[in-house]
Amino acid sequence: MNSLTIANVSQVELFKYQALGNDYLVMDLPGPLDEIVPLLPRICDRHFGVGSDGLLAFDPQAMTVRIFNPDRSEAQKSGNGLRITAAHAVLVHGAGEAFELRTADRPNAVRVLSVDGAEVVSEIDIGRPSFRAADLPANFDGEPEHVDLDTPAGRAEAVLVSVGNPHCVVFGETVTKERCLELGPHLERHPAFPERTNVQLCEVVDRTRVRAEIWERGAGYTLASGTSASAVAAACMRRGLVDDSVMVEMPGGNLSVRRERNGDLVQSGPARRVFRGRIDLLDFA
Repeated sequence: MNSLTIANVSQVELFKYQALGNDYLVMDLPGPLDEIVPLLPRICDRHFGVGSDGLLAFDPQAMTVRIFNPDRSEAQKSGNGLRITAAHAVLVHGAGEAFELRTADRPNAVRVLSVDGAEVVSEIDIGRPSFRAADLPANFDGEPEHVDLDTPAGRAEAVLVSVGNPHCVVFGETVTKERCLELGPHLERHPAFPERTNVQLCEVVDRTRVRAEIWERGAGYTLASGTSASAVAAACMRRGLVDDSVMVEMPGGNLSVRRERNGDLVQSGPARRVFRGRIDLLDFA
C-alpha cells in the first residue's frame, strides 16, 4: 500500500470502548478496512499510537463484526469485543434490547440488561464449548482430560477448550501477571497449536469464583477477556470444580459466566464508550 492509496481515504472516524480494561477501537462499515488493517501495529501502540487491544469492524446493516488484533491477525471471536459491539450498536445505531451479532463462527444472541450513559451491560450467548483438540486446532487426539506442555518456562498442565476460538487453560500455576508473562508467549506459539492459542492461568477460589490471568493470542497480556473467562469457566466446570454459575475474576474486573441446560455458556458484564474521534491514516503510514 502506498501513500496515494491511503490519501484517498485519509480521515477515519473511530470509537473507543473498554470492557473490564480490555479496549477496542470500533469502525463502522463500509469503511477503509483494507487500508487500516496494515496500520494496526502503529495505531494500536499505546505509546506511539491511539492505543488499543485491537479493532472491531462493525457492519450495522448486516449486524456482523470482524475482530482484528494489533498484529493484524483476525480473531474468530472475542467476548469483550462482542459486548463492546453490542454497546456500540445500542449507543450509536439504536439497537433494541435483544438482537444477534454474527462473528466468524456463528450468530451470537445479545440481551441488553441496562444502559447508563455511555455504559451498556449486556449478556452474550457464547455457545457450547468444545474440548475436542481438533476444534482448536491442537495436535492431540480426541478430547483429552488435560495435556502436559513443555516450554522453556517450564511444564504446564492445561485443559484445551474451544469457544469459537482456541484456549489453553493452565492449572497448578501461580496466578500472577509475572508468571503469565513468562508462560504466555511460549504457550501461545507452542508447536501443539498450529494456529496459536489464547492462554489463561487459572485458580479456583471456591465453587462460585475463579481467578485468571490472561495472555491473548495476537495481543499479549491483557486485563480481561470474555472468551477467556468463558474458557476458564468451561474448563473448571468440566473438572467438577465449580457450579453452573461462576464469577471469573480478572485484573480488569469480574465477568459472570453461566452454563445453560443446552450446554451453551452465557456471559454478562459491562462495556463503556471512552471517546470518539477521527484519525488521519497518513499519520500512521
